[in-house]
Amino acid sequence: MKSMKQTMNVIWMTMKLQMKQSFARPMFRFCLLINPVVNTIFLYEMFLNSGEDNFMAYVVLGAGLMGLWCCICFSSAGDINRERFSGTLPLIYVAPEGFGTIIFGKICGNTLISLLSFGISYGTAFLLTGKSITIQYPVKFLFAFLTAVTCFVIVSLCVAYFLMLSRKTELYMNLLEIPFELLCGFVFPIEILPKWIQYISNLLAPTWAVRILKESIAKNNMEKETVYYLILGVEVLILVAIAVILYRWMDRSIRKKATLEVS
Repeated sequence: MKSMKQTMNVIWMTMKLQMKQSFARPMFRFCLLINPVVNTIFLYEMFLNSGEDNFMAYVVLGAGLMGLWCCICFSSAGDINRERFSGTLPLIYVAPEGFGTIIFGKICGNTLISLLSFGISYGTAFLLTGKSITIQYPVKFLFAFLTAVTCFVIVSLCVAYFLMLSRKTELYMNLLEIPFELLCGFVFPIEILPKWIQYISNLLAPTWAVRILKESIAKNNMEKETVYYLILGVEVLILVAIAVILYRWMDRSIRKKATLEVS
């Protein structure tokens, strides 16, 4: 019990420190504060003549998801690179509480502060149009939202472990942002993509998290949502297994090749 309390305390303290460090960086502030405003305006123009009655909900949701994923790419993934060039990555790796605990706390801190992008998107949309957003089933939407956030945290954990093995972190985190936004249907349905790309999209857990979120806004198709939750649950379990395998692989590789330093 004491060990669990200590671990939770380490995670909480890491989250607070990470949020302060992330907000101090100009690039993160741009991703968090400016990016959602610009994306909301663009998406509003795109959805204006879509014929969807509650299209503002999709505008805010799309801009918020893009802001969240952008912050995850340039912070959760980029932190590995920053720690490496700061010379602190080896110290974190051998921390008594465990490297996995520290990285999990950093990802949770980044994700928590990144949720502000949804509020900024909503405020921008309201100032732009004066229209409010209708969510017919708020409890269902809240559960779907928490499920999606959990999914993004686990995806971030896999990405962070993978990037531990490479010194080309900046290249990979730039490659991750836009393709994921397109493949996972953050803005538009993946059904408009070519069939072979849809197969790739369906293999990505965030695709199902986004589908659940969009279904929860105004529709009430429990059968379809149940299927989405089951598929997402299976894919999240696979991601957890991948994270465990990546951690063990990373640990062996680092001990053998000493890839934590810059050179």
